[in-house]
Amino acid sequence: MTYYATVSSPVGDLLLVSDGKDLIRVSMEKQKFAAEIGEDWIEKNDVPVLKLAAEQLKSYFAGLLDHFDLPLAFRGTEFQNKVWSELTKIPYGQTISYGELARRVGNPQASRAVGLANGKNPIAIIVPCHRVIGTNGTLTGYGGGLPRKKKLLELEQGLFSP
Repeated sequence: MTYYATVSSPVGDLLLVSDGKDLIRVSMEKQKFAAEIGEDWIEKNDVPVLKLAAEQLKSYFAGLLDHFDLPLAFRGTEFQNKVWSELTKIPYGQTISYGELARRVGNPQASRAVGLANGKNPIAIIVPCHRVIGTNGTLTGYGGGLPRKKKLLELEQGLFSP
């Protein structure tokens, strides 16, 4: 079964999706590659992992949480899963470049492939693909849009409060 819940946030409504045990998707409104509610999905706010994700996201946006502790299930290629797993290791409030992420996954020449995998991250915010920026420090490519990426980074750097 696939369960979902929708929560409000300072970056718009978030769709949280679970297989009943793990969190498998977090999508923003109008996000590139966003999850679409399936006909057989069940809206259920009291699924434990969805409840916990909603609580942790609320704390994150309040500036009270700097590390998510949720059971996640990545559903991608081996390379994508490796990239997404590495994203979870980028500390709160810090950024790295796509080239650095490619190096960290063991393929320094694969910054474009890393960028594509990053863009298809199925668990937005919690798997912090927003912490990956251009080599020159510019904000580049974010499926949720650059204004949201900027807002998330500013939140983590204490530059805005929701």
